[in-house]
Amino acid sequence: MGCLDALRFFTRSRCAHAPPRKQERRPATVYSSTEYIPTCKEPRIVVKAIDPLEDEVVNRTTKGEDRYLTGPQSVVKHDRELSCSLSPVVEELRNLIEKDSLIHRLFTDMFGEIPHQPAFAFDPNGRPQIRDYKALLGHLNEVIIRAPEFHTTILKGFPINALLAFAMATPSGIVAFLNEKVNVQIKKILEIWAIFLRSRESRYVLDADSDKSWLGTKALALMPNFAVDYVCSPDEPYFGFRSWDDFFTRRLREGARLVDSPNDSAVLVNACESAPYRLAYGVRAHDQFWMKDQAYSLADMLADDPLSPSFYGGTVYQAYLGPTNYHRWHSPVSGTIRKAYGKPGAYYAQSPSVGFDRSTPNGSQAYLTHVATRAMIFIDAEDSNIGLLCFMPVGITECSSCEVTVSEGQRVEKGDEIGMFHYGGSTYCLIFRPETTVRFRRGGYGIWG
Repeated sequence: MGCLDALRFFTRSRCAHAPPRKQERRPATVYSSTEYIPTCKEPRIVVKAIDPLEDEVVNRTTKGEDRYLTGPQSVVKHDRELSCSLSPVVEELRNLIEKDSLIHRLFTDMFGEIPHQPAFAFDPNGRPQIRDYKALLGHLNEVIIRAPEFHTTILKGFPINALLAFAMATPSGIVAFLNEKVNVQIKKILEIWAIFLRSRESRYVLDADSDKSWLGTKALALMPNFAVDYVCSPDEPYFGFRSWDDFFTRRLREGARLVDSPNDSAVLVNACESAPYRLAYGVRAHDQFWMKDQAYSLADMLADDPLSPSFYGGTVYQAYLGPTNYHRWHSPVSGTIRKAYGKPGAYYAQSPSVGFDRSTPNGSQAYLTHVATRAMIFIDAEDSNIGLLCFMPVGITECSSCEVTVSEGQRVEKGDEIGMFHYGGSTYCLIFRPETTVRFRRGGYGIWG
């Protein structure tokens, strides 16, 4: 490795001359960065956190013009009567709300609990704040037949998230979005939307000549070397992408991400193009993850999987992805898949300790590892000093489709693809046993120094 700093994993047997001490539980170190580590590179972090991105809101108008939907639009009034017919899947949500007394109360109260103050007059995408669930239904009716346009707000690409940003943080909203019936219906809505996002009709947001395009000048400035790094055809319409989802789950060109330290099994590589969020040692089996520090609780994170006890007292590293990042997952080690599956969960949950947050659910990312839709991929590393680890991708709001592409017993090499997120930004965790000592060394890439 020469003078390069690396992320290395040692066990007691490897460091017999200096056995590591038992890892004590302590508050997690929280990181915030404006840039991301490429996939298949060695994660490197520094102790000092960087100020988070400032919230940026689009210009507002007194008329409340729509800022992210294009084409013919139905006008949705912000009152208690819907001005358009609803699609069947949104009508199902309406029926659920109006026929279940608890859910009806929660969806009524959550909008009433949003303060009537200037700071809450507009949602994070610059649109007038909706004030009742019928207005929400009307907006959902529009969203699911559109593709998300590119814009420069902090919730770019998350139209539903922006609609619910403040409602999610209210006492009633926190309860509502953990309700199993509500999440079953939200999943149906997102699945219908996904059908449109996989269609050719969704490509209008990939028109390179539009400022609202994900392939326009402003968007490509956030994705440098796009045509060099990704499989695409810049000379063709829409860069050759067949749909919005095809763009979002784009593949890397051969050689675009060379695997670091391919012959050193003690060095793990970044599983996703991501920025560090948290690092915690000595993580307990059970902890109060809903409290202010959002302590990790491994039994809850791993949904009481039979393999969970192997990780009690271990280490959790969490990182996050943005909407312009590469969203396929790659194995951090060479080894064998012990187990791989998806875990249904909540879609628009927020930690009760965060409060109103225009960038929600960014401040709830640790909390969401316990309650959100996620997947677990357990890998037996070929290096016995690393042993069993778990890669856990976590869906956030719109992008809660975690597609696992490996299966039990499959052999993977470090850097091999193991799955992907569909749509939006997300987060993930690497979870290590207490026997594996994790050392994050300073340096690398010059983006957090």
